[in-house]
Amino acid sequence: MKIKGKVVLMKKNVLDFNDLKSSVLDRVYELIGRGVSLQLISAANENEMRGKIGERAYLEAWITTITPLHAGDSAYRITFEWDEADGVPGAFIIKNSHHSQFYLKSLTLECVPGIGRLHFVCNSWVYPASCYNHDRIFFTNQSYLPCNTPEPLLKYREEELVILRGDGTGKREEWDRIYDYALYNDLGDPDKGPEQARPVLGGSAEYPYPRRGRTGRPPTKTDPDSESRLPLYRVDVYVPRDERFGHLRVADFLGYAVKALIQLLVPEGTNIDSTPNEFDNIQDVTDLYEKGFKLPAGPRSALRDYMPSETIRELLRTDGEKLFRFPIPQVIKGTNEVLVAILFTFTWTDEEFAREMLAGLNPVCICLLEEFPPTSKLDPDIYGDQSSQITREHVEEKLEGLTVEEALQNKKLFILDNHDIAMSYLTRINSNTSTKTYATRTFLFLGEDGTLKPLAIELSLPNPDGEHLGAISKIFKPAEDGVEGSLWQLAKAYVGVVDTGIHQLISHWLHTHATMEPFIIATNRQLSVVHPIHKLLHPHFKDTMNINALARQTLLNVGGALERTVFPGKYSVEMSSASYKNWVFTEQALPADLIKRGMAVPDETSDKTHGLRLTIEDYPYAVDGLEVWSAIETWVHKYCSLYYPSDELIQTDTELQSWWAEIVTVGHGDKKDEPWWPKMQTLKDLTLSCTTIIWVASALHAAINFGQYPYGGYLPNRPSISRRLIPEPGTPEHDELGLNPEKAFLKTITNQFQTVLGITLIEILSKHASDEVYLGQRDTAEWTSEDEALKAFMEFGQELVKIENRIIERNEDKKLKNRYGPAKMPYTLLYPNTSDHSRIGGLTGRGIPNSVTI
Repeated sequence: MKIKGKVVLMKKNVLDFNDLKSSVLDRVYELIGRGVSLQLISAANENEMRGKIGERAYLEAWITTITPLHAGDSAYRITFEWDEADGVPGAFIIKNSHHSQFYLKSLTLECVPGIGRLHFVCNSWVYPASCYNHDRIFFTNQSYLPCNTPEPLLKYREEELVILRGDGTGKREEWDRIYDYALYNDLGDPDKGPEQARPVLGGSAEYPYPRRGRTGRPPTKTDPDSESRLPLYRVDVYVPRDERFGHLRVADFLGYAVKALIQLLVPEGTNIDSTPNEFDNIQDVTDLYEKGFKLPAGPRSALRDYMPSETIRELLRTDGEKLFRFPIPQVIKGTNEVLVAILFTFTWTDEEFAREMLAGLNPVCICLLEEFPPTSKLDPDIYGDQSSQITREHVEEKLEGLTVEEALQNKKLFILDNHDIAMSYLTRINSNTSTKTYATRTFLFLGEDGTLKPLAIELSLPNPDGEHLGAISKIFKPAEDGVEGSLWQLAKAYVGVVDTGIHQLISHWLHTHATMEPFIIATNRQLSVVHPIHKLLHPHFKDTMNINALARQTLLNVGGALERTVFPGKYSVEMSSASYKNWVFTEQALPADLIKRGMAVPDETSDKTHGLRLTIEDYPYAVDGLEVWSAIETWVHKYCSLYYPSDELIQTDTELQSWWAEIVTVGHGDKKDEPWWPKMQTLKDLTLSCTTIIWVASALHAAINFGQYPYGGYLPNRPSISRRLIPEPGTPEHDELGLNPEKAFLKTITNQFQTVLGITLIEILSKHASDEVYLGQRDTAEWTSEDEALKAFMEFGQELVKIENRIIERNEDKKLKNRYGPAKMPYTLLYPNTSDHSRIGGLTGRGIPNSVTI
């Protein structure tokens, strides 16, 4: 009999323009009989322990089918000869004999005996057959555990996983589909000198780290343990081909990145206005949004060397006219009165300063203060006494009549404690970089109105006679006028500098980007595409390996954007390795994280599905986050229950057990002996693990990432570098605090070059792509053929819509002061954005993408 079908694919494209050369060559190949063929594989009839393979069928009318001028889909008819006795097809082999690759989206068969319509979701690049030493195979949408896979498909399933694992050797090529592990040994460039070297992260007790994807590039000449680097302008760092950005995201990313590339080429010290490297006043800062800035001649010439395209040259005007203007960050959009207040006070009010710890870009670090004064976990043999030097006299007058003991007992005292992680690197940072800063502790009190009020800031330095002698600390209390007011503004700025670095390097990069990559690699190596857990998790891994590879190439590398814009400088990624020593997978679950930080306690009487009671009732990140967490957990439990009605099926699932073992012992191998890893023996283990993975990749990353420009795009609100310490009394710099506090403030925080580069970076990081797929959505409606799974997913999406509506209601409730604040900026970072109009891209400041895509 004949089975008719339709193949949907997208031809090779460069951005939105068709590759005419490839198109012509492919038509020539068709004329000489080298086409694209498919062969169906039976899921019911075996031939030597494999599904019986049908006759070759070829895509029809390739030559006459008009290819879209933009990067769109093309549909081709195909007709298969099929023996009805062979049963239902369960997979197919495709052979591309053309000159160029194409993106295969789907195959749909019509009138299949006993089934009717049969759909295969493919979504994979298929290169010419000469690039492979194996068949390209695709399976139907049906999910199978290894134990219930049809026998004719089992060998194909197993062999496909072997192909994806590779053999661990050789340099990876563009068309490869191999997932393998490597250490973070590609950030430095030791061949250019010792100052360009960076330590290898991962594989040692000194520098533990998650694993990254292996590229197979040769080692450097100077250090055989370090991998050689590509030139800075190269963005084609290897990741498995299907992990690379799609054409729309490439277009968006290149458009966003033009400004960033320009700033990387601007030599430090270049005049952006009349004064080299410095802002003359706060108006200079606001001019970045109101007037824009000019591109100096030097960077224009350098760009032409890297980007010789006439089109790009036209974009970079050579007449010196203003080209770049930053959008106004949401935190200063407010009203004219608010803007005027910023211009005169440089940073936000104390209320907004504290509110952003609960509803800002880094709301995951504030903790309940449970002892007073707080102590340190640093080794006293190395760092001496690092206990806080705060006293009752510093804070009790601001406790609304309570004693310190009463405030502790009533859970009224909180702390943003960035002391230990900063102190452990502070001697090196302050000595070997342009940064001059402090280890910080910020003490806060929860008032009767539900808002936090800063009580004091402790700024600490290592003892100049030796780190082992402990810390030298200064305590600053809130003040509004004179020198004391200027010192208080500087103290808040130092807190912002350190917290911005902690946010970017640890909360953001380490806890979402870096820790996710081993899960992605292991999933593709150990779970077949027909495994239900692969289908559950795969959308939450989209584009992550690609953005991580680009980060290693241009952001995290020696001299990269992060080393130039955050306070640890060349110690930036190394410092994130120190933090990874304390990383615990189970504590990435939102309820566990809140309990660990004292921001919530278990409460069986709570009417909330998550069973927690928040220490601060109006904690926007936690309130919204717990609703999203609960929705994810409910969806994951329903889905996993469909395939694992008993724990025994989990325990005997060979792919699942290999997947989890590889995550623990290889991907996060430096943590393999930790007792806290789930044992993956029960449905509870599986549900918690998958919920945590999805939470981190989607909602946690959204809350941490997409507020960067709305909150931090105005650098005085979130400075990322400080360049001098608190002036000592009797010095001209100290006198300047009283005579010209604005100038003193600007001389301390991020300079012009660092500001422009930093704002450019976070503008790119904060933008949604136009092809973003949000939580509760899939890019393919027929991602599975199981009706019950589709129904559970639909219910998940409906619950997210309800959460959106509740967030809107809370943001309109004026009694909830932490949701709005002096900036008149509602908290929207955990707004799921599942509505049809959500795919608009840009600086929306809301929406939870499925995965870590930027």
